[in-house]
Amino acid sequence: MRKYNFVRPVLLIVTALLVRSIVTNACLLLGMEAEPASSVGFMAMIVAAFIIFSRMNKRRRKPSDK
Repeated sequence: MRKYNFVRPVLLIVTALLVRSIVTNACLLLGMEAEPASSVGFMAMIVAAFIIFSRMNKRRRKPSDK
């Protein structure tokens, strides 16, 4: 395990859970029922995780020597 960064996966998980919580609570405050609000929060969590993951990997890429 050469130079493995333990912070990256933790940051990804924390960000995804925080986004899910915020979106679910915002939907509930706007009058949505609990079950659809949870579904919207889950979709937002998946989108946020994908965005964070792609940004983390974009920084790690090295230029190719072609």
